[in-house]
Amino acid sequence: MTITYRNGIGTTSAYQVSGIPFTTGSTIAAAGEERISFPFVAKTATVFNTGAASLRVHYNSSSAGNVIAGNHFITVASSDSLTLSAKCKEIYVSSVAGTTYEMFAELTTVSTTEMYILTGSGLTD
Repeated sequence: MTITYRNGIGTTSAYQVSGIPFTTGSTIAAAGEERISFPFVAKTATVFNTGAASLRVHYNSSSAGNVIAGNHFITVASSDSLTLSAKCKEIYVSSVAGTTYEMFAELTTVSTTEMYILTGSGLTD
């Protein structure tokens, strides 16, 4: 019998090796939000706020649950950055006054279909 091994959501080696690079960036309008979807599960993501206004980073849309009112986001000041070391298949960036951002992520080879939904306490409740 032959056993074939593959990377999965809980496979340690998928997160220990250097990640596949992924970069993007954009301008967010006042009261705007953007969803950044990764082609594979990310192991880290760094968001750089390159604009003049603050930026919010969260794991769910601001319209989902209690994301904004519950303060389930991290504010990134102008000219600052934030590195998230958490497996995810997408992140959201939003801004009250509008700003610009750049983002770099390290991706695994794990399919996003294996990633569970990030919701609940501390995320949407």
